[in-house]
Amino acid sequence: MTKGTDVRELALGILLEVSGGVEYSHVALRNVLEKYQYLEKQERSFLTRLVEGTLERRIWLDYVIDQFSSVKVRKQKPVIREILRMSVYQLRFMDSVPDAAVCNEAVKLAQKKGFRQLKGFVNGVLRNIARHLQEIEYPSKEQPVRYLSVRYSMPEWIVEDWLKIYGRETAEKMLAAFYEERPTVIRVNRNRITPEELTRRLEERGVSVSSAPYLSCALQIEGYDYLGALPEFREGLFQVQDVSSMLAVEAAGVRPGDYCMDVCAAPGGKSLFLSEKTGKDGFVDARDLTDYKAELIRENVERMRAENVQISVRDACAPDEDSENKADVLIADLPCSGLGVLGKKTDLKYRVSREQQEELAALQRNILGTVQSYVKPGGILLYSTCTISQAENEENVRWFLERFPYEAISLEDCLPEELAEKAAGGSIHKGYLQLLPGIHRCDGFFIAKFRRKPFAEHPARREDC
Repeated sequence: MTKGTDVRELALGILLEVSGGVEYSHVALRNVLEKYQYLEKQERSFLTRLVEGTLERRIWLDYVIDQFSSVKVRKQKPVIREILRMSVYQLRFMDSVPDAAVCNEAVKLAQKKGFRQLKGFVNGVLRNIARHLQEIEYPSKEQPVRYLSVRYSMPEWIVEDWLKIYGRETAEKMLAAFYEERPTVIRVNRNRITPEELTRRLEERGVSVSSAPYLSCALQIEGYDYLGALPEFREGLFQVQDVSSMLAVEAAGVRPGDYCMDVCAAPGGKSLFLSEKTGKDGFVDARDLTDYKAELIRENVERMRAENVQISVRDACAPDEDSENKADVLIADLPCSGLGVLGKKTDLKYRVSREQQEELAALQRNILGTVQSYVKPGGILLYSTCTISQAENEENVRWFLERFPYEAISLEDCLPEELAEKAAGGSIHKGYLQLLPGIHRCDGFFIAKFRRKPFAEHPARREDC
């Protein structure tokens, strides 16, 4: 271990920050990894797995701890609660760490954090769990909501919704997919380098590279230490972006010279793909709500050397008369509950509720009702989210088409052949597609494509926005 750095203590700090609602897990973990860049590769991997795994498995961990602890999880002090969670995760899912070491390190950490009087409690609970891990009683499979919730650490209301919509087989495939190993997916900056040349350069640095599904511009990489340490990343030869996000831009059908808008653009992945597709004669107007988000876009735009992108701070809910009838293509990838990317943002499932989904659906409608006027007659509005929620997806499509001068455009000709065949029929002919983890080879994602009608056909009604 790097001298003077306790990786478990760093993990505890991240878990407390996330559970306290101070920061999202992926941001808190990224901040620590950037601050402690001197950590060895093995330590960075241990820290990442311990934090992400403890968060992913929280419901399961609490279920187990409650069977062996005289003080239920919800009544424990936050520091002790997180120490027990991360320790039980190591006992069950990290075989390389001896049980005795897990218990001893947990006791030392409790003492270090000022809980000397509770070291016996921590030690007793963990040693009891270590002895009886194979004897834990789980909910009956005849109670599918409770059983799947505990097994896959998913809040019951989400399990209930997915069972109702997709059935047990598909729902369980989706839940299991969030625990599969996920290589980093990148999009090659083809203005600067070919996929073949980038593959060669990365492999020379010891990075494992393979083709990503569906798109030739997408690669999967593994075996690197720190992304920022790769010269190819710093030089802007690629952008981290899931295939599902790239598919949204592909579906928009951007042509060279198009005027494009991306109204909720941070961190800029779609804007940069639009920039590449529209070329030097085109233009991309990338917008987001805050200076912080605009700066995220700017950092990526500068790193990727995209010269045809303009960045501005704008509220997508606030009408902008100067933008009306201006865009050939408008991307509305809107704030959502994020239930399609739980494998990457492990704490989102504990932060969202049905009530919040309804609030987000209303926000999405507000934004759609505002930005739809920015599209030229005959232009394209591409609506997308990274969630699995009918209220935020299919229901918003129906709402939008009932109120505004747009028609749905089939996605059949916009999708890669492999994906089009798998999704043949049904919704893709109605202009939308719900990508599902475990079913499709990408994140959970929703894409809907609309074309604006000529002015005379269908005047917009804003009274219901």
